[in-house]
Amino acid sequence: MPVGGLVPRAVDDAADVIVRNAKIYTGDSSRPHAGALAIRDGRVTVVGDDAEVAPFVGPATTVVDALGRRVVPGLNDAHLHVIRGGLNYVLELRWDGVTSLRQALAMLREQAARTPKGQWVRVVGGWSAEQFAERRLPTPAELNAAAPDTPVFVLHLYQSAILNRAALRAVGYTRDTPDPKGGQIVRGRNGEPNGMLLAAPSALILYSTLAKAPLLEGEDRKTSTRYFLRELNRFGLTSAIDAAGGFQNFPDNYGTVTELARDGLLSLRIAYHLFPQTPGQELDDLRRWIEMVRPEDGDEWLRLNGAGENLTWAAADFENFAEPRPELSGDYETDFEKAVRLLMAHGWGFRLHATYDETIRRDLAVFEKLAAEGLFPAGNRWLFDHAETVSRDSLDRIAALGGAMSVQNRMSFQGEAFTRRYGSGAAAEAPPVRAMLERGLTVGAGTDATRVSSYNPWVALHWLISGRTIGGLAIRPPQNRVDRETALAMYTRAGAALTGEEDVKGVLRPGFFGDLAVLSDDYFTVPEQEIPHIESLLTVVGGRIVHAAADYEGLDEELPPISPVWSPVAHFGGYQRTGLPGVRQAELLGQAVAESELHRQWRVRRGLAPETASTPFDPCFVL
Repeated sequence: MPVGGLVPRAVDDAADVIVRNAKIYTGDSSRPHAGALAIRDGRVTVVGDDAEVAPFVGPATTVVDALGRRVVPGLNDAHLHVIRGGLNYVLELRWDGVTSLRQALAMLREQAARTPKGQWVRVVGGWSAEQFAERRLPTPAELNAAAPDTPVFVLHLYQSAILNRAALRAVGYTRDTPDPKGGQIVRGRNGEPNGMLLAAPSALILYSTLAKAPLLEGEDRKTSTRYFLRELNRFGLTSAIDAAGGFQNFPDNYGTVTELARDGLLSLRIAYHLFPQTPGQELDDLRRWIEMVRPEDGDEWLRLNGAGENLTWAAADFENFAEPRPELSGDYETDFEKAVRLLMAHGWGFRLHATYDETIRRDLAVFEKLAAEGLFPAGNRWLFDHAETVSRDSLDRIAALGGAMSVQNRMSFQGEAFTRRYGSGAAAEAPPVRAMLERGLTVGAGTDATRVSSYNPWVALHWLISGRTIGGLAIRPPQNRVDRETALAMYTRAGAALTGEEDVKGVLRPGFFGDLAVLSDDYFTVPEQEIPHIESLLTVVGGRIVHAAADYEGLDEELPPISPVWSPVAHFGGYQRTGLPGVRQAELLGQAVAESELHRQWRVRRGLAPETASTPFDPCFVL
């Protein structure tokens, strides 16, 4: 936008983008605060005040007046299933942020009416029953009423899925369909499936059922991924570490992001992992991939970061806190050790899904055996993901082996279930974030979206700071919470360290990537309960404006029309804005009344209004 006093100059080192009149938190301890910065060729060139950036305004420079708003380094989700999420995003009805089941069912009913024959309505994670005013799940009967003819699949955490009759017909589940291992098809008195699927405790029944739904093809996959990345940009995300996951095959399911990266169309930096998909075939997959690619292949937009989050299926526990902790096989270490040896010998780091300390201790014993032989970690980055019940002793062992941690706010969606099963004492330490930090471990933060938690990073930051679930339950005491600056560092600098990019990403410093977000509210001063409502008004990645709203609307890059045209995203968008909490609305109303009275007094003093005060209340409410 044009800014008075800043006159374009024909200079050779003109900036591409300048942000001025801002409250910039840089994350750089040598200069934590600034008022302006300049970006050229994708990198920050100047951090200072308005006067220091003024000489770098050229005829083609985009000058952004932040209007005194808070600016932070771009956020980096350290555990996000971004590749899989992008391939399906425009097909999904998102209940993220919806505050009542009544509203959620109304959205579902409306979407079913516009969904063509042969397609499904699918709600795939990002919500919990605890966020609804009704505090319950929808029933199969409610799905049948909302969509009598269109298949409906609703995924709830790693716990369950609800299907209507049309979806049961579409997937072919009948009274004769056997329960898969680790899962249950709930049946009525007549023996027919009633629409409920339970993870008991494996979520594979949920994901294998979802995999029967129609998929996008070709250009629609690219469009879907671009809209998902724009949705992430909406919340200030500029980077993510893709944790791979089930039903994400390499190289097939990585083709879309690879093509977008080749064409310069990614708006989010992605470091990805490779996850063996077939039990019993994991070592063959890893050997094949080692011949195809190497860690850090790619560029600053798309790069391989290693293996995981599973190396072998037998070593993976499941995180359905509505069910008892799964007992893993007594000999999984044999193949697990072979996988780790293979990776270490070829310079591959990895990340490892491990929910429970029982699993972590067994994995650590394998690492310590290899370390005694001088084979681990062999200079490779490695980390544990999740670790809700990791012990202090295990953290000491992780630190001794040079490991790192990545934690997600799964407990803000599953905290009530965890508390019911394990008690409030265990929930208070799930996971022990402060204990991790006290040991000097790098601790990245993320969401584990999209099939459990929402992808909204501010919900995760709120959980780190407040210790509260999205249902409002306080499960983590102050001694296991972190302050706002620490939480932001976990979402910026720590994520960069997990991909070996700490020298170029995560802070706003000359020479670092020009990745930043201009926020709707000041993260450092906004009331704690309003942190989840923060969004980015302007997101910049490498000097490109990839998201723009409010005063900046229209500055971002244009996207192609959403396809298919009946997409839920085309009508409802993604994360649902919930507005201000009722208490905060009341506070603002009170402020408005007070300001109105001050304005009346100002007019009286100047003879512009009569002395008699008018009531600020509607006379209809006077008794």
